Amino acid sequence: MSKKHDAPLTHKEIMVVLSGLMTGMLLAALDQTIVSTALKNIVEDFNGLNHYTWVVTAYLLTSTASTPLYGKISDLYGRRPVFQFAIVIFLIGSFLAGASQNMTQLIFTRALQGLGAGGLMALTFVIIGDIVSPRERGKYQGYFGAVWGLSSVAGPLLGGFFSDHSTILGITGWRWIFYINLPFGILALVITSAALHIPKVKREHKIDYLGAFLMISAVSAILMAVSVYGPENGWTNSKTLSAAGLGLTLTLLFLWQETLAKEPILPLRLFKNQTFSLTSALGFIIGAGMFGAIVMLPLYLQVVKGDSATQAGLKLIPLMLGIVSMSIMSGKQISATGKYKIFPIAGAGIMTVGLLLMSTLTENTSFWVLSGFAVLVGAGLGLSMQTIVIALQNSVDFADMGVATSSNTFFRSLGGAFGTAIFGTIFSNRVAYYLQDGLANLASTNPQALDGFDQSKLDQLTTNTSGIATLPSPIRETVLHGFVQTFHLVFLAAAPVTFIGFLLAFFLKEKPLQGSAAHHAARSEAAGEAVG
Repeated sequence: MSKKHDAPLTHKEIMVVLSGLMTGMLLAALDQTIVSTALKNIVEDFNGLNHYTWVVTAYLLTSTASTPLYGKISDLYGRRPVFQFAIVIFLIGSFLAGASQNMTQLIFTRALQGLGAGGLMALTFVIIGDIVSPRERGKYQGYFGAVWGLSSVAGPLLGGFFSDHSTILGITGWRWIFYINLPFGILALVITSAALHIPKVKREHKIDYLGAFLMISAVSAILMAVSVYGPENGWTNSKTLSAAGLGLTLTLLFLWQETLAKEPILPLRLFKNQTFSLTSALGFIIGAGMFGAIVMLPLYLQVVKGDSATQAGLKLIPLMLGIVSMSIMSGKQISATGKYKIFPIAGAGIMTVGLLLMSTLTENTSFWVLSGFAVLVGAGLGLSMQTIVIALQNSVDFADMGVATSSNTFFRSLGGAFGTAIFGTIFSNRVAYYLQDGLANLASTNPQALDGFDQSKLDQLTTNTSGIATLPSPIRETVLHGFVQTFHLVFLAAAPVTFIGFLLAFFLKEKPLQGSAAHHAARSEAAGEAVG
């Protein structure tokens, strides 16, 4: 594309750019949904249910920590090469994840995947912010809704199909959920090479490497305290307190470094902008709620309802349909009316109701009832997720578009990492308690049911659930009820978090959305400053 930055792109040219972006986003979106249904089979192979959520958390941690860097690095070297670099890193991580031999290797290679996914997710929205005005941006988000729709159908089905087969072409079935990324990634590289030609405004930057290191270290230390040392050793244990203290110290050092750095990773001056501060908090909350639901729902379906991975994948579709339909609807409404504030308010409220209803799930809840609850959670996410990005991008100077957008993605990913870690901690911590409590009650009401039962098997069930189906009927029912009680607690813990988001959304200021002319003028001004 030869068009220079001194003229806005036409609809056709925008659609060509979007084709490259959507292919890259499909890669990352497909990987999130394809893994969710296969995780139970993977952790049973590796006897690692107690580290179930770390397979997700590792991915989120690196994608979170790398997100702020991608915005500035792409300013230095151009959007396309950095976007393609992210694809290549993602593919290397995918190949190595498929070859993993234990939970440690899988967690490490998922972290490598996340490093690439951080660039795919962050740069997609940075590039859209570059070329489309806030007023027009809503209607283009419908196309990204279609990508999520495709991944929501294809991902769980492919994940279930692969993991339900013991081997495919001589390779363990679940490993194909990572290998399937390879042809998609090569296709993404081809399309982005051909299509992703956008106006380039080179701005000289100094990367704040010390700030990046401090941020990654701080987040890692706090997550270790919350999801590893706390549950395993106790919350007052010296390891837990040391990790938490180190995380807090590194956070303070990071904030101090950001005040000194010429070009900080996370410019603290942005927090003076109320919309930036509020959308950052909302992004964190939405991330926590989203990953809490997406990680826990397939586990409920497979453990409690006895569904195969394929069946669990199909039953996730209502959640994803809620996200897609409301994302498209809200985007069109924003473009038509220029109003956006109502959507995050409604979204956070609906998501809270959906999570509260999820806490009523039992061993006998029908699929149609579950679908209704899942649609509500998905609809809440769809109304909120993209809307806050539009509000944010409309409120900052064009020169801050990249760092502000990637910072919002950072906070959403950070919320997802903390949400997954904390909900996973609650799950692994309380399931053993409810199982022991349930068997103690069974022993007092029906002692004959436990005759000849080796209670040490309970410990095995907290790391590998494949033995539940072989248990005698009264014990199996007690165990399943223990898992149900644990899921109740997890969903009840998530609801107050999203309710805080509902309250915060009322404080969002609604500014008139920039049209194409104003957006183009701001971009030209920023380009002139960069060149000068």
